[in-house]
Amino acid sequence: MNKEELKSLRDEIKQYTEAHLLPFWSSRTMDKTYGGFITHYNEFGEDSGQDEKSLIAQSRSVFTYSQAYRHGFGGPIMKEMAEHGVRFMLDKMWDHENEGFYWMMNRKGEATNRQKIGYGHSFAIYSLSEYTLATGDPVGLEYAEKCFDLLQKYAVDTNLGGYWEFFSEDWKLMGPGAPGGDRKTLDVHMHLMEAFTTLYEASGKELHRRKLKESIDILIQKVMHAETGTGIPQFWADWSVAPQIKFDIVWGWDRFAEGGQKASATDNTSYGHNSEFGWLLMHALKIGGFSIEDYRINLEKAFYHSMNHGVDWEYGGVYVEGSHEGIVYDKEKEFWQQAEMLIGMLDAYLLTGDEKFLAAHKQVHRFVFDKMINFNTGEWWPLLTREGEPIWRHMATSWKINYHNVRSMILSYEKLDTIIAS
Repeated sequence: MNKEELKSLRDEIKQYTEAHLLPFWSSRTMDKTYGGFITHYNEFGEDSGQDEKSLIAQSRSVFTYSQAYRHGFGGPIMKEMAEHGVRFMLDKMWDHENEGFYWMMNRKGEATNRQKIGYGHSFAIYSLSEYTLATGDPVGLEYAEKCFDLLQKYAVDTNLGGYWEFFSEDWKLMGPGAPGGDRKTLDVHMHLMEAFTTLYEASGKELHRRKLKESIDILIQKVMHAETGTGIPQFWADWSVAPQIKFDIVWGWDRFAEGGQKASATDNTSYGHNSEFGWLLMHALKIGGFSIEDYRINLEKAFYHSMNHGVDWEYGGVYVEGSHEGIVYDKEKEFWQQAEMLIGMLDAYLLTGDEKFLAAHKQVHRFVFDKMINFNTGEWWPLLTREGEPIWRHMATSWKINYHNVRSMILSYEKLDTIIAS
C-alpha cells in the first residue's frame, strides 16, 4: 500500500468519527435527569427503554469520552460527558460500606445487583485513570487506586497466582460453576493488564508498574497457548484448561444462549481477542518501559494467527473464533473483533514491517466502512453474516457500547499517521 492509500484510510476514519460516530453518543446518551448514561438504543438510535445502567457500560463510556478528549477528538463536550459519567459512578455506584462498585443499577441509580466483579473493576481502573490523564482531575486516579487496592486485597490468588473474578457484595468469593468462583479467565487478566497500564501511566507508582509486569507474565506464562500463542478463555485454579461455561454474570455470550457450555469448550480462541492482546501488550511494554524484544515471539504468534486464520480475504472483516490450530468455527462478523483487529494489524506492521498486515487492516477497514457501519445512525451493527448482512439490529446495549469502536477509530487514525510519517 502506498502512502496515498494510507492517507485515504486515515482521512475516512477522521471524518466518520467526528461527523457520525461521536455525535451519535454526544447527542443522546447523557441522562440529565438521573445522571450517568443511557446505553440501550434500537436500530433507529431510539432509546429502547431498558431500565439498567451497568458498571461495564458506564465505565467504558467514561473511558471513551476521556480518551476522545485527551486525543483531540469530539471537542469540549467530550470532557463534559466524562465528568458527568464520573459523578454518577462515584455518587451512585460506589459502595460506601464495603467499597468497590456495584455491578448493576437501574436508571434512577439504585443498585439492582450489588456483586463485586473483577472484570467491571478492571474497567473502573482503566476509565478513571484515563479520566485523570485527560482532564487533570485527581478524583479519577484516587478511585482507580482504591479499586486497585481492593483487587490486591480480595481478588489475588496468593497460592497459585492470578486473580479471582466473582464476588458477593462484601467481597466473598462466589461458589463454583455458573457463579464463577472456581475459574480464572483470559478476559479479566487481559483487561487488568490494560487497566494497570493506564493506572501506572497516571500514577507513576512503582507498585503499579510491578503489578503491570506481573499481569503481563501471567498472560504469557499461563493464559496464552504455549505453542500457538493464542488466548485460552477459562482455567481452573491451578491453571489447567477448564471447559468454557456461561457464568451467571456474563458478557459476549449472547449467541450461545442455548446451553451453558460451548460446543468446542476446551479448544476455541477469539481472533479479535488475540489481536487485542497483541496491541495491548505492545502498549503496556511501552508505558512500563519493558523490553519489547523479550516478548517479540509472543506478539508475532498472536498477530500472525489472527491474520492468517481470522481475516476473511474473500468477504472482508474478521471471523469470530476458531481452534488454536486454525480451523474457523464461527464465520459471522461481530463489531468488537473488527475494531480490535484494525488496531492490532497496524501495530503488527509497526512491529514486523510485514506489509501483509497493512493489507489485512485495509480488508477489515473496508468491511467496517462498507458493511458494519449503519450510516443512518452513525453507529455499528452488532453482528453480521459472513457476507455482511445484519443479524442483530440494535445500536447499543450494556455489552455493545462505544468503547471498542471509538477507541479503534482514534488509535487507527494515530497509527496510520505514524506509518505515513515514517
